[in-house]
Amino acid sequence: MRTSRWGGEGQRYALTSDEEDSDFWGFAHGAEGFFTPAPEGEGVRRVRLEGCRPQGGLLRSAEHVGSRRALAGNGYLICLDGDGAGMGSYFVGEVTVVDVTPSVRGADLVDLTVTLWCENGLPGAERVWDLLRTGRLNRVGLWHGLAPADRRAWLSVALMSRGYRRQGQSDAPAGRVFTLDGRHIVDEDSFYCALGEAVNGPGGYFGWNLDALDDCLCGGWGATVPFTLHWDSSAVSRERLAEVVETADRDVPLFDLLLEILAERGVRVVLR
Repeated sequence: MRTSRWGGEGQRYALTSDEEDSDFWGFAHGAEGFFTPAPEGEGVRRVRLEGCRPQGGLLRSAEHVGSRRALAGNGYLICLDGDGAGMGSYFVGEVTVVDVTPSVRGADLVDLTVTLWCENGLPGAERVWDLLRTGRLNRVGLWHGLAPADRRAWLSVALMSRGYRRQGQSDAPAGRVFTLDGRHIVDEDSFYCALGEAVNGPGGYFGWNLDALDDCLCGGWGATVPFTLHWDSSAVSRERLAEVVETADRDVPLFDLLLEILAERGVRVVLR
């Protein structure tokens, strides 16, 4: 994803082709329908790009609604910050223009309705992007009250926005001590929310499944092993992470498996 500045005031999204770097598709003030559940059994969504000024391949497709040439192809939907810089992007496939209407947002703008395929636009993610866009993702614990599905969306944004949020930052040096607050850990996803926050601050990312956790422990994701993890309220976490996980050679409670993965990568965990 390119990290240049894309739009101006009020422009929350940009679109670009994934085939040609020079084929910029324009910006939009809104993307109604993108962060909603896809129809059952389908990955195709119907999205209304509000206040859009289509360019390049998207403009050519908008001129041929109803024909095969309305298919713009594959691209990226880029979430913009308040200054128009890209914070993270979603791959969108088979973008096809199905309707064009004048927009109330400006005389030179249109509302463009498209169909597209995307598997990662999770319900609940838009709110997290808005927190990041407006600078309000700035204190710990903002994920505490989220429902399980929204915690997954939180983690997806933490992963996608990682490069934007950590521009110019290097990993914490080996030997650091991080504190994991176990009071709000109620399942595996909430563990990753808490760990990402402990290592990389509010909205931080440090894995969202067991394989990703192991990858993060290899470096390049905010921390350098060996380090120490003080796990506060660990007894509460142990009770809540009792789900048995089937591994190659045995079944093990999730809490114990997490401790094993951390220890194998050189993390000293202090249960408190």
